[in-house]
Amino acid sequence: MLLIANIIVFFVTFLPDFSYPFWPLTLFGAGYGSPSINQISDKFGLVPNAVLHGNQIYTFFTSMFLHAELIHLGGNMLFLYVFGDNVEDTFGHFRYLFFYLLSGIAASLLHIYITVLNNLGQNIPTIGASGAIAGVLGAYFVLYPRSRILTIVFVFWITIVAIPAVIFLGLWFAYQFLYGTMAGLNSGVAYWAHIGGFVTGIVFGLAWRGRRRKRDL
Repeated sequence: MLLIANIIVFFVTFLPDFSYPFWPLTLFGAGYGSPSINQISDKFGLVPNAVLHGNQIYTFFTSMFLHAELIHLGGNMLFLYVFGDNVEDTFGHFRYLFFYLLSGIAASLLHIYITVLNNLGQNIPTIGASGAIAGVLGAYFVLYPRSRILTIVFVFWITIVAIPAVIFLGLWFAYQFLYGTMAGLNSGVAYWAHIGGFVTGIVFGLAWRGRRRKRDL
């Protein structure tokens, strides 16, 4: 349902805007030239300065279902598809939905904090499900560390390697932290939102694992 919701919202968002002559290009990253997409991002994307002043609180939720272009959507949905089903099986449907949304909110809160700390990007809308999905990755990291992830690797040639989840997701997190620290808010990617979501997922995963051990005892 989360996959379907994100995909439907994306294509509704990118309905033909005939006032913008290059509308087809919006699907591939030129969306911010379209007046209609700019308006949607401003209204439903999370703008830190607006939230800090008590406005557009609903964007904590709406921003999670908006994506900038097809690659943004496709990458997020791929990760949600690969890692989400196992975490949902562990938590159960309704707890998983609650966890997913809470991870997205926690991700946005850390992003807002970083923008205030750096006094940068407070008026730029943030969109995407990656903060919530990072929470799913964090939970998977502690719940299924030994699971193997089929990964395309480029070493002189293209090959597929089964990498343990603890390594795959550990490297993913290290990448986010490295670029979040070095590039910060100037990169155009909300790396600290990813970090916030991932840490939230780890906390939930550890709490659930501890609860399950008590039941086993």
